[in-house]
Amino acid sequence: MEYYFNTVLSDTTFEKAIQSTTSALKNEGFGVLTEIDIKNTLKQKLDVHFPNYTILGACNPSFAHKALQVENKIGTMLPCNVIVREAEDGNIEVAAVNPIASMMGVHNEALMGIAEEVRDKLKRVIEALQESH
Repeated sequence: MEYYFNTVLSDTTFEKAIQSTTSALKNEGFGVLTEIDIKNTLKQKLDVHFPNYTILGACNPSFAHKALQVENKIGTMLPCNVIVREAEDGNIEVAAVNPIASMMGVHNEALMGIAEEVRDKLKRVIEALQESH
């Protein structure tokens, strides 16, 4: 089982890919709680050059609430990370975590149904990005 879903976007800019991804997440009920600019962080902290790479911490409040009700430590695995990164060929890759893979280490059957629903929503985000580009 893959731990992520992804797509490659061509004919777009990095900034537009972040906007498109944020919009596709919103359409599936996710908000972006955090936005981590890896390129900038690595430059500031290590003085290293790194391609554009942003981690979006996406959360669907109703599913987060359901998950927290059945497993109070599940917050260690929230929010769902979605990356937007610039590939060497100039295309932009967008990848989302597969929550089923994340939950395999948590032995709580009540979480599986929630994880499946979140997985389906994140898959639709990736599919929507594929269709729009």
